[in-house]
Amino acid sequence: MPFTQLGLPAPILRGVRAAGYTRPTPIQEQAIPIVLSGRDLIGAAHTGTGKTAAFLLPILSRLTEGTPALRALVLVPTRELAAQVEACAREYGRFTGIRAGVVIGGVPIGPQERMLRHEGLDLLIATPGRLLDLHGRQSVSFEDVDTVVLDEADRMVDMGFAPDLRRILRLLRSDRQTLMFSATMPSELNQVAREALVRPLRLDLAEPSEPAPAVAHAFFPVTQHLKVDLLSHILGLSSARKAIVFVRSKRGTDRLARRLRGLGHEIQALHGDRSQSQRERALRDFRCGRAAVLVATDIASRGIDVDDVTHVINYDVPNAPEDYVHRIGRTGRMHASGEAITLVSAEERERVVAIERFLGRPVERVTLPGFDYRGQARETPEGKPSRSHASSRRAARESAPADRGTGPGASASAAVHGRKRRINPGGRRGRRRM
Repeated sequence: MPFTQLGLPAPILRGVRAAGYTRPTPIQEQAIPIVLSGRDLIGAAHTGTGKTAAFLLPILSRLTEGTPALRALVLVPTRELAAQVEACAREYGRFTGIRAGVVIGGVPIGPQERMLRHEGLDLLIATPGRLLDLHGRQSVSFEDVDTVVLDEADRMVDMGFAPDLRRILRLLRSDRQTLMFSATMPSELNQVAREALVRPLRLDLAEPSEPAPAVAHAFFPVTQHLKVDLLSHILGLSSARKAIVFVRSKRGTDRLARRLRGLGHEIQALHGDRSQSQRERALRDFRCGRAAVLVATDIASRGIDVDDVTHVINYDVPNAPEDYVHRIGRTGRMHASGEAITLVSAEERERVVAIERFLGRPVERVTLPGFDYRGQARETPEGKPSRSHASSRRAARESAPADRGTGPGASASAAVHGRKRRINPGGRRGRRRM
């Protein structure tokens, strides 16, 4: 079925064609008529199957009619997803007079207040916390909002936004239309759904535990101290043209990014402690190819819309199986192929078992040819020597003097309880703790 048969007005169809789309995805084909009818809706589908257009296209269609006012609100969990939704709204609505804007945390609130008070908007995309701040400063009114979207609703609940969502929903009109879209619909959302939606229709186009079918999965068993070397080896393969590497913590993200840069890889890092300008630059460099690798926390598992990601690599096995599904959803988007690789140490086996139980099937264990899992130096397929950190440390120990505590310059105070040790080596007065 083409878009022309879904009841969308001509200006919106022009925007869709200009964006390069001719036929709707299954979630779009089924959701658009429901949203146009005014019914509440809960939609679940694979990440990367077009959920954003499934709610934006009918909302923009309805905004082309009626009095200009803030009539539609889209709530999202992260700044990156807010920027993505706004970009899509501007693209699809380019041949209309619809005004869309975004308000997010992490940036000055003043320009957002001026935009809301003086420019006037028809569609607002917002993160919950910043939206409540602006409402508390009387910079935004919800009296005309007749459609609200909870996008990636499960992620908002996971991030602790459930109280904020309830506050916002209580501020909206009771006769509004409410749409809830997410890649998964866990039980934690049931209470929010019962409070927010009235007799909603449900579209379940994917089981919560079923990731995109075009993604190939593999677990790479490896000792923890060789993970960086194995990751570097994988990133050096010709097939890994654009990769997202997921790390559990913000500090671990920065540490891994520094080590990979030291090994010659073009890296950008993304996590919640980076400024908004740093986050935007990281995504811009990754999208345009200036950085082939994005090292990120789970902040990048939602709202990163880059179509040509070839690999998603879990440097750390995610704590929750649902996070695994969201992470790997960054590749294999819109039916393209992709690879999901997880580096698994012995300490992470329980999480691996939980992921396989969640998926309902085992995942292949892979040993990478050309990589020395014993940590010795070896020629890579490209002819470049690859030396692990473990072997480097071992070589350093072997080349060091056998007895540093004795000799002509040794201090008599270096012997304690029969052992020899050096105090203030190199004459330094302090040792920095790492």
